[in-house]
Amino acid sequence: MKTLKADIVVIGGGSTGVGVVRDVAMRGFSAILVDKGDLAQGTSGRYHGLLHSGGRYIASDPESATECAEENLILKRIHGGAVEDTGGLFVTTSIDSEEYADLFLERAAAAKVPAQEITPAEALRREPRLDPGLKRAFEVLDGTVDGWQMVWGAARSAMAYGAKILTHHRVTQILRDGEHVSAVVCHDERHGEDIRIDCAYVLNCGGPWAGRIAEMADCHGVEVVPGAGIMIAMNHRLSHTVINRCIWPADGDILVPVHPVCIIGTTDLRADDPDDLPILSDQVQQMLDAGEALIPGFRKARAIHAWAGARPLVKDSRVAATDTRHMARGMSVIDHAARDGVEGMLSIAGGKLTTYRLMAERIVDIMCERMGEERPCRTAEEVVPGSNEGTLYTIGHRLKDIEENGHAPGSEQMICECELITRSMLEKTMDLLPGDQLDDVRRQVRLGMGPCQGGFCSQRATGISHERGDISCERANGLLRLFLKNRWIGLWPILNGAQVRQAALDHWIHEGTLDVEHLPYADQEVTR
Repeated sequence: MKTLKADIVVIGGGSTGVGVVRDVAMRGFSAILVDKGDLAQGTSGRYHGLLHSGGRYIASDPESATECAEENLILKRIHGGAVEDTGGLFVTTSIDSEEYADLFLERAAAAKVPAQEITPAEALRREPRLDPGLKRAFEVLDGTVDGWQMVWGAARSAMAYGAKILTHHRVTQILRDGEHVSAVVCHDERHGEDIRIDCAYVLNCGGPWAGRIAEMADCHGVEVVPGAGIMIAMNHRLSHTVINRCIWPADGDILVPVHPVCIIGTTDLRADDPDDLPILSDQVQQMLDAGEALIPGFRKARAIHAWAGARPLVKDSRVAATDTRHMARGMSVIDHAARDGVEGMLSIAGGKLTTYRLMAERIVDIMCERMGEERPCRTAEEVVPGSNEGTLYTIGHRLKDIEENGHAPGSEQMICECELITRSMLEKTMDLLPGDQLDDVRRQVRLGMGPCQGGFCSQRATGISHERGDISCERANGLLRLFLKNRWIGLWPILNGAQVRQAALDHWIHEGTLDVEHLPYADQEVTR
């Protein structure tokens, strides 16, 4: 068994885990992060893309609202390349009571969330598709964030400080020397070998899987409740501003413009298993109905993809065990020395992607205190690699980059027209991820995430990956099949109307023209 050594092992490669490994590395600790999949492949990559202003929680969870408001400004500064400053509106539609709106500004001020009321006419001027009968409108500082870009930016920052990032490494054991955690054993899912990492401290950032991870160290009863929610992407931006219904948090009350699409979300139901999150037809209809309340004619747009994520909510004794909608969104750090008598391990759950940096700061502060170390946090001041302070993402940035680099439109091969991914952009990503599956590439550059959902770019990317010599013809074919299979998971729940025609076109391309199901591929199906 291969053996590595580090001061700190971070388990979990979502936003919180990557934020933690960045923080500990910046404080001078040697650190290794391990995750069973790719970075941000779990909850952090399965959400609606909202950078919270705090407005959503001013009534239900004021403490979280304040944290979101403060971290919103920090993330816009340190993660500019991943954040679009769309702004946000809370609107009282023609079918909503004004009772919640009457207290909106008072509650926002109490939670230190910047907000101001604008006239319905001004709201409609900015967003003409809104319900023309809307009664009230409030302006807030919502934005949108590309979770994968943000997480990888933090990961690159951590690696610049010496941290190691081991993706596709599933934790199988947490070893103890008496009452102190001494090592983590994980299995390399890609290469089939076991690795032992000797360490002084383990930071459990497993999100909805955190309870299972804690049990590996005989720390039982860490009750993280997976709050499952589905989201649906529509084929173009129906708004350029984040639109929230000005009501108590409910299902389908947020519309978020992200890159060339917009996302309606979300439901909130307790899930038994965060690895098994079904997308039910009645929930799909519920989201489409909710979109119609905000944007009349919403259903006439084409739904292009549906997915589900699991919020890592800490069990809240104030509400029913199944009532994840009303569980607090605040973060919780569990000190296993105080709780279980196990030294050298902390767990964290709850919180929001917007507060990921703050969550990391708090758990690392507690770890340093337990270790008797005085090492201040610097993550709020230092911009992550690839982000220029004060320069935020804009919807047209890729076209601008192409033109500013001296490439006239059409002079460089365009691999994905929906997301404006050029061949050089794709190959640069493949250089960083040699031999990896196309879904890993997708999460870096958004391959196949636009309106055609990989109908045209998937086979182009597959051909390039084989042409480069990274992978054999058989593996390339297997990766294409896996990529299309994973896209299909999010397509079949929403097959209706125009999307049926798009799916039929894709089927004719992949089965009628390319005969993908009968291409030569390795004896063992490619799964990773």
